[in-house]
Amino acid sequence: MNHEPTSRDRPPTQPEQNRPRHPEITVQLTCINGNAFNILGTVRRALEAAGLNQDEIDAFHTEATSGDYDHLLQTCMRWVDVQ
Repeated sequence: MNHEPTSRDRPPTQPEQNRPRHPEITVQLTCINGNAFNILGTVRRALEAAGLNQDEIDAFHTEATSGDYDHLLQTCMRWVDVQ
């Protein structure tokens, strides 16, 4: 019996792995002040406006502030669709 792999059998494809946690939330980070506090506040306000619960917003904030500036940007891209 030949078993054809299904989507459940295969690991996620590259685009699925790179999708943010909340792809429905788009945040424009170009053409804004690139200060870390400004970026953090912009994404946080977008999460709040989208109706995420406070625990999830706090989880984003904790993750985003747990490293350097590059870590902040990477975290933002893991959480929302950054433009």
